Amino acid sequence: MHKRLKALLILLLALSVGLLVACGGGGDTADTAVSEENSVAEAPAQEEAVESEPVAEEPASDCGDEVEIEWWHISTAEAEQAYWQSKADEFMAENPCVQINITVLENEAFKARLTTVMQSGEPPDLFQSWGGGVLWEYAEAGLLKDISPVFKGEWQDSIAATAAQELFGRNGEYYGVPWEWGAVGMYYNKDLFAQAGLDPESPPETWTEFLDTVQVLKDAGITPITVGEGDKWPGHFWWVYLAIRNGGEDAFLKAFSRDGAFTDPAFVKAGEDLQDLIALEPFPEGYLGFSYNDSAATFGNGEAAMELMGQWHQNVQRDSSESGEGVQNLGWFPFPMVEGGAGNASDVLGGGDGTAVGKDAPEEAIEFLRYLTQAENQIQALEDVGFGPPTAAGAQSAITDPIQSQILEARNGAAYFQLYYDQFLPPSVGGAVNDAVEQLFAGVVTPEELAQQVEDAAAIELDQ
Repeated sequence: MHKRLKALLILLLALSVGLLVACGGGGDTADTAVSEENSVAEAPAQEEAVESEPVAEEPASDCGDEVEIEWWHISTAEAEQAYWQSKADEFMAENPCVQINITVLENEAFKARLTTVMQSGEPPDLFQSWGGGVLWEYAEAGLLKDISPVFKGEWQDSIAATAAQELFGRNGEYYGVPWEWGAVGMYYNKDLFAQAGLDPESPPETWTEFLDTVQVLKDAGITPITVGEGDKWPGHFWWVYLAIRNGGEDAFLKAFSRDGAFTDPAFVKAGEDLQDLIALEPFPEGYLGFSYNDSAATFGNGEAAMELMGQWHQNVQRDSSESGEGVQNLGWFPFPMVEGGAGNASDVLGGGDGTAVGKDAPEEAIEFLRYLTQAENQIQALEDVGFGPPTAAGAQSAITDPIQSQILEARNGAAYFQLYYDQFLPPSVGGAVNDAVEQLFAGVVTPEELAQQVEDAAAIELDQ
């Protein structure tokens, strides 16, 4: 080879090796020198091969326009995020022309952002929903897609929680599907109960027994209860459950249908009972500013004995704790019965997570939603993540966790099942419940004033 050409090849190869070393990280100097020598020695053969081999062409895509699906959920725990991402990856692998873009938002941030996009008329294709009045209002505004032509039939038959289904639909139309469905109940730290001299296997069954338990814990120097009242919705569980225990289904249905009112005796009594609890000062310092995650961390760190919360709480209290393990000796019991109340001891406040479908969602988004609700995927979620009771009929027998089994039994055995008021009622009324209950916790309203605030909002929205 001509000397100048050979020298040029040596220079180019040396530069190439230098770039590779720079991009790939530092290596041993002697190894680099050997590599350069071998490259120079083999240069003519490599040059020949490049000239003789045809350049491979990229295969043409069969997709045309790629279908994108925007999916918002609120599963912020690491294991839950990983599970949902794995399901999206599996679906995309089977449907290479589909791209699923996931947005994960904390609960309160999700609600605020969803309100904004709904006002702009551009909902996500798939998004977290609890069903009920909030979802129905979106449907009436034309912001949701009716999936009933696909849902009715085999898919609907595979979903066991019939009551939950109806909260995601209205007047024969369906706008989403429930994925997990459970009951709100009292989580408690059995070790702290034992430390206070209480029998951890015999939790309180009545409201009087519950107040006595709170006092025993306080006397032992243990914070009895934690609640994330800064987020408002956790506190509303207390007032609603007391309304359920005092008035039963009849009181709520009358207030909702406007044959009665939210100022009826059961709702005022609910406030009085809650006020009796608040007077015992059972909550940690600063609880009025706690987010739900702050409260879950307090419970998970063993700094409070009880927390009233839904079926998802096991995961959140564990992940929010300093150790990442949470309370190990964990128990659960139904909300106590109020002596003399009209409610049934089996009546349940609850709900769960589901997915609603935005008005412009492509068909592939509905196919993906159906994929998520398949029994085998819900069983995997139970095993890998510990999600709450599934809605797929074929998945419920796979529950092995004792607390989730208790929750499933409470859900299925409820004489009356009530969705959270702040989701079942129209948004302005649900918001009034949350605001008024927060004011009772803060001691700035009376039980009667709380009930009146809710009634005032209901009179505007429900009397139309």
